[in-house]
Amino acid sequence: MIQVPTLTDGVVTLRAHAESDIGACLEQSVDPLSVRWTRVPVPYTRDDAKRFVREAMPGGWATDEEWGYAVEALDDDGTPRYAGTVSLRNEGLGRAEIAYGAHPWARGRGIVERALRLLLDWGFSERDLQTVIWWAEHGNWASRKTAWRLGFSCDGTLRKWQPVRDGLVDAWVGGLTREDPREPRGPWLTAPRITGHGIVLRAHRPDDLDRVVQACNDERAAHWLAALPVPYTDDHARQFLHNRIEEHASARGMHWAVADEVSDLLLGTISLNDLAGQSGPEIGYWAHPDARGRGVITEAVRLAARHAFIDVADGGLGHPKVRLVSAVDNTASRRVAEANGFREVGVERLGTVCRDGRHDTVVYDLVPADLAG
Repeated sequence: MIQVPTLTDGVVTLRAHAESDIGACLEQSVDPLSVRWTRVPVPYTRDDAKRFVREAMPGGWATDEEWGYAVEALDDDGTPRYAGTVSLRNEGLGRAEIAYGAHPWARGRGIVERALRLLLDWGFSERDLQTVIWWAEHGNWASRKTAWRLGFSCDGTLRKWQPVRDGLVDAWVGGLTREDPREPRGPWLTAPRITGHGIVLRAHRPDDLDRVVQACNDERAAHWLAALPVPYTDDHARQFLHNRIEEHASARGMHWAVADEVSDLLLGTISLNDLAGQSGPEIGYWAHPDARGRGVITEAVRLAARHAFIDVADGGLGHPKVRLVSAVDNTASRRVAEANGFREVGVERLGTVCRDGRHDTVVYDLVPADLAG
């Protein structure tokens, strides 16, 4: 009989699966997030859990095809409890694929990350692995963030690659070698909630979708933002919301929903784009029709610019300058810039594409001493 080694860091323990795990494996596998992001059978029964514990996991060790561990950690009462499963699937030649899933009670506690660190240390040292690959369905941000914390790259998206119950879906892929630091390769930005006069800047949410669709189908927005599809559909809005997270994950931009301070209803969006640009980040924005004429975007630009200037040690982005560009004849947009103290630094001929063709572009910049308010 194969002896599965026990690994522990004093807080989390990896061990062989046991009969006592069957109920918890069933609970994990019928949980909506497990159903959404894994290929567990649907419906998942107690017999499925028994086969997983009694046959699938021991079978992987017996054939040397998958080294799977039950994760155990202390619950809030200090009682050892099943917290999920982690494994390395042996691909041969010093290669393996990492897989992991958490019981609902264990999510958000750092348990899976600790378990995966134990697993990777064991795999690289005891199994002489050279590289470990990570796959996740496109959009599984929880899996991607866990991999990011461990030092995995995210090397891109393979279209129609990963099998799911009803076909193939796009998949993220990344890797970690034995020599790589077990830490993030770069920052993962988080949009802080910032309160202003009558508005808040907050992270976008899935329930903003309808308001995004309304705003982007507005005739005025469609005129000045020629890249917006016409008509603008729910699918376009879903991609927009996905891209906000992607920009944070890759540290390319910081994005907020502009929301009413009382109702939290979306009134617009504001971004600090091109954070790595030598000329400083560029502020971009659009407003829902409900927000126009109320100073909403003017206040949002002030808050976003201020956050760009605040030192990193104090929670800001630490930039010395921000930029803003507008079509010369977009009077409303230019008023927003000038009300916040932006200075006009030049005009680029035919630099902006609008729905009716190219327009000259006015370029503004702002340094901390200029910021109005």
